Amino acid sequence: METEGHPGLEALIARMEQEKAWDYEQKAKQILSQLKIADFNQQIKHLSGGQLKRVALANALITEPDLLILDEPTNHLDLDMTEWLEEYLRRSKVSLLMVTHDRYFLDRVCSGIIEIDNKQLYTYKGNYSYYLEKRQERIETFTTEVERANNLYRTELEWMRRQPQARGHKARYREQSFYELEKVAKQRMDNSNVKLEVKAFYIGSKIFEAEHLYKKYEDLKILEDFSYIFARYEKMGIVGNNGTGKSTFLKILLGEVKADSGHIDIGETVRFGYYSQDGLQFDEKMKVIDVVQEIAEVIELDKGRTLTAFQFLQHFLFTPETQHSYVAKLSGGERRRLYLCTVLMRNPNFLVLDEPTNDLDIVTLNVLEEYLQTFRGCLIVVSHDRYFMDKVVDHLLVFNGGGDIRDFPGNYTQYRAWKEVQEEQKQEWAKPKEEKAAKVRLNDKRKMSFKEKREFEQLEQEITELEQEKAGIEEKLCSGTLESEELNRLSKHISEVIGLIDEKTMRWLELSEIEG
Repeated sequence: METEGHPGLEALIARMEQEKAWDYEQKAKQILSQLKIADFNQQIKHLSGGQLKRVALANALITEPDLLILDEPTNHLDLDMTEWLEEYLRRSKVSLLMVTHDRYFLDRVCSGIIEIDNKQLYTYKGNYSYYLEKRQERIETFTTEVERANNLYRTELEWMRRQPQARGHKARYREQSFYELEKVAKQRMDNSNVKLEVKAFYIGSKIFEAEHLYKKYEDLKILEDFSYIFARYEKMGIVGNNGTGKSTFLKILLGEVKADSGHIDIGETVRFGYYSQDGLQFDEKMKVIDVVQEIAEVIELDKGRTLTAFQFLQHFLFTPETQHSYVAKLSGGERRRLYLCTVLMRNPNFLVLDEPTNDLDIVTLNVLEEYLQTFRGCLIVVSHDRYFMDKVVDHLLVFNGGGDIRDFPGNYTQYRAWKEVQEEQKQEWAKPKEEKAAKVRLNDKRKMSFKEKREFEQLEQEITELEQEKAGIEEKLCSGTLESEELNRLSKHISEVIGLIDEKTMRWLELSEIEG
C-alpha cells in the first residue's frame, strides 16, 4: 500500500494489524449472530431488555480485554447461546472474573472459585465439582473445631463460675483465653439447606387433557395440533430457544391466554401454583412476614407436622431481621425468593414454574430442588438452568419453533447427548431425515405392518401373563410362610418380572400409536 504523502499512515496500518482491526466488523457480526441479534442496523432504543443485555455481552467479548468481568452472563440466554458462550470462554485466553449461579457453566469454564460465606472469603483452586468437595471438607473441619471448643468452653465456664472475683495474673490470663474460646464456641455455620417435605393437596387420577390445540400470532406458530394427557406426579421440563412460545404455552394451559382452537379438560382436584416471569408485584409498604401470613399462618408438612410462616421463610433463607423489614428494601434475588414462598405457601398440587432460577443463589436453588424432588404433585418447569432441570424433571418437551414440539424421555443432559448423535448422523446421511423424539401430536400416523400387528397381539398376551405371574409372586411374598432362601429368590425374580412388564409395555405403547 502506498504511504507517500500520507505521514503517519504506515504507523496506523501497523497498529491496525496489531489490533486485528481489519476483521473487527466481521467478528462483531459473528458474535452478534451467535447471540441471536440478526438485524445489525436496528436502533438500540428498539431492543428488548434481553436483547440489550446480549448486545452488552457481545460488546464485552469483541474487545478481547486482558480481564473480562461478567455478572450473571447466562441470564437472558437460551440453552444454545449458553453452550456457545461456554465454548467461547473455554477457548479464550482472557482472564475471567465472573459472578454466576449456573453450576454447569462454573464446572466447565472456571478454574478457580471464590466463595463469600459469613462475611469471609474462601478460595478454591478448581471447578465447581472440586469446590463442592472442598467446601464440604471445610464445613466438617469447622464443625469439629466448634464442637471441640464447645467441650472446652463448658469446662472453662464451670471454672469461671467457681472462682472468686479477685484473681491473680495467671487467672486473669485464663479468663482472657476463656472469652476468646467463647467466640469460637458460639460460631454458627450458615448452612440452611433444610429438606422440606410439604404436604400437597390430594390430586386425583384425572389431571388435565389437552386436545388438538392450535395457536399462532400472525405468521408465528406456537401450537399446531398439540395433544397431551398429563399423568399423576409427572415432572415435565420445557426447553427451547427464546421466542418459540414456551411462556405462551404455559399461559394457554392455565387459561390466561386462549388457544385459537382445541380443548383443555382440567381435573376437579387440580390446584395450580404459578410462578411467572412477570409476577413480582408486592405492596412495597408491607413487611415480608405479613406478605406470607396474608396467604397462610401455617403450612402443612407430611406426617401431621406444620410450619409457621416465620419458619417457612427461614427455610428459604430469610433471617428474622429481613422478615420484619419492608418489601421495598429487598434485593432482586430476595424478591424472587419471597415470590416463590407466596406460591408454595398455598400448598398447590400442580406447580407451573416459568424461569424460577433467575437471580436465585446456589443455596436457595438447592432448597428449591430438594422441595421439588419430594413434591407430591405435578410439575411443569421452564428453565435455562441445565443443572436444575437435570435434578428435578423426568422428561422434556422440546420447542423447536413453528409449532414443532417433541417429547423427549429423559433429562437435559441425556437430551443433549442424543442431539449430538443426531447431528453427527445428519452430516453422514445424504437425506437428513433421522428418527426424532416422538412428536406430541395425534396426526401423521402411518399404518401398522403385518409383522408389527403380530408383535402387538403377542405383547398383549405376554403382558397379561407377566401381570398374572407378578400377582402370584406377590401373594407368596405376603404369605409369611416362606423360608429366607425362597424369599430372596422370589424377591429377585419379581424385580425381573416388573422390568419385563415395563419393557414390553413401552413397546406396546409405541405400537399402539401406529394405526392398525
